[in-house]
Amino acid sequence: MKKDIHPEYYANATVRCACGNTFEIGSTQAILEVEVCSACHPFYTGQDKLLDRVGRVQKFRERLAQKRTGAKKVLASTKAASSKKTQSVQKGSARITTKKSSLAKTTVKKKAAPKKS
Repeated sequence: MKKDIHPEYYANATVRCACGNTFEIGSTQAILEVEVCSACHPFYTGQDKLLDRVGRVQKFRERLAQKRTGAKKVLASTKAASSKKTQSVQKGSARITTKKSSLAKTTVKKKAAPKKS
């Protein structure tokens, strides 16, 4: 290992918390200041607030049901719109004919180019 590249290690570094608690640990800094420690953190003190987890599954099922009914409405409207057998669109020099079936088939008929004389 190379010499003089590692920071100095303090075996008895002091940690000061915002709540006033102090303790010693090993660190590369002599004094550490923290905002929350094990003496004042809600998880360790037992003062943590539990979230309302009751009804989460029910809320999820309600959202899922709303999405499914919305999807059924969209599916019904697309079936009504797809009842047309053939749809033709004129674009530029090509005529595109689309036939509606289980698989969409598209055919392109190009107009013949005018003969040069």
